[in-house]
Amino acid sequence: MRALRALVAVLLLMLPGCTFLDDQKPESEDSELNDTNSTVYGCTDSDANNFDENAEEDDGSCEYDEPEPEPDPVLGCTDSDAENFDDDATQDDGSCKYPETIPCNGLVILCNRTYDQVTFPETHNAFSTHEDNIYYPASNHRTGFQAQWNDGMRAFMLDTHYLTTADQSLSNVRFCHGDSGRGFSPCTYGAVDPWNWLNALESEMNSEDRDIVTLLIENYVEPDHLKEIFDDVGLSDSMYIHQMNEEWPTLIDLINMDKRLVVFWEQSSDSSHPYFHDFLTHSWTTNYADSETSSMDCEPLRGDSNQPAFHMNNWLKNQAGLSDPTRAGEANDVDFMVDRALECIETHGKRPTFIAVDWWEEGDVVEAVRRVNLLELESD
Repeated sequence: MRALRALVAVLLLMLPGCTFLDDQKPESEDSELNDTNSTVYGCTDSDANNFDENAEEDDGSCEYDEPEPEPDPVLGCTDSDAENFDDDATQDDGSCKYPETIPCNGLVILCNRTYDQVTFPETHNAFSTHEDNIYYPASNHRTGFQAQWNDGMRAFMLDTHYLTTADQSLSNVRFCHGDSGRGFSPCTYGAVDPWNWLNALESEMNSEDRDIVTLLIENYVEPDHLKEIFDDVGLSDSMYIHQMNEEWPTLIDLINMDKRLVVFWEQSSDSSHPYFHDFLTHSWTTNYADSETSSMDCEPLRGDSNQPAFHMNNWLKNQAGLSDPTRAGEANDVDFMVDRALECIETHGKRPTFIAVDWWEEGDVVEAVRRVNLLELESD
C-alpha cells in the first residue's frame, strides 16, 4: 500500500504544468501586478486648477476657471487721421470724418457749414430776361440762366403761371412775371418754358455735383402740375425735405445724401408735397424794392423771423415802383452789399442765407457773397 502511494506521487509530479504547488507563483507574475498597482492617476494639465504634479497619467478630472466675458466694444472712430478720432474707441463704427479738400459751392470751408449758415447769391425773377424775350418793364435782367449759372448764381426766384387763364392744363405752365389777378395772364408780357429752363438746371447740377441749389417759386399753378414738371426733368429725386424747426444739414451732408436742391414756394405747406417748403414758415425776408440804398435795412418784412434762413432782398425801385436798372450798380456794389450783410449779422447773429438782386450783371453779387462767406463768425 505504501508502495502504491509512492507511485501515485511520482506520477503527479510528472504531469505537465504542475511543477509547483498551488501556494507558489512565478516571480514574473508578481512583478507585473506590482507595476500596475503603482501608476498614479490625476490631472496632468499644469493650467488646471487641480493640477496634480504627482500624477503620471491624466484621468480626465482637470478643472478650469470660467473665462472672463469679453467687455462690450466701445464704438467710435478708430482712425487717428480722422477729425473725430476717439482714443477710447475699440471698434470702428464708420463715423470717421475727414477734412474736406474739394470745395462745396466754391469754398472748402463751406462744406461743414449748415445750409442756413452759408450765403448764396440769388437772382430775383431769374427767368425774366431780355435774353428770354421778356423786356422792360417786365424784365429784371439782361441775360438768362446759363450766364447766371456760369458766373456763380446758385439761388433763383421763379414765378409760375398758366399761359392763358382759360386753359389751366399742365402743358400750359410757364415762367411769367406779373400779377394774374388782372383778368389776364401775365404771360402776355413774355413766357419761358419751364421744362427747358429746369432741364438746363438739371444738366448743370449734374456737372457741378458739389453745389447746393435753391429755388424760391411764386407759384400760381396746381401743385401736382409743378411737381410733374420736376419729375419730367429729373429733379424730383434731388429735392431735400426739411422738417420744421430741425437744424439744417451741412452742405456736405446734402451732397452725400444726393439731396442738393432746396425748393421753397410762396404758399402754405402741403403734406402731399413736403419738398415744397412754405417760404413764410421756413424762412423770412427783408423789405424789397427800396427807394434808396440808405433805407435798406435788415428788419423782417414777411415770414417767421425766428427761422435761421432768410433772404436779404437788395434792389431799388423807380418812381413807378418797378425795378430800376439805372441804379443797379449802386445797389449791387460789392462794398455796399458786404456792409449791409455785416449789419444783418450784427442784428441777427448770422449771415443772410441769400443776397437777392436784380440786374445781376451790374456790380458783383457773387464776389460780395464770397467775402461774406469768408467772414469768421462764432456760429461757424
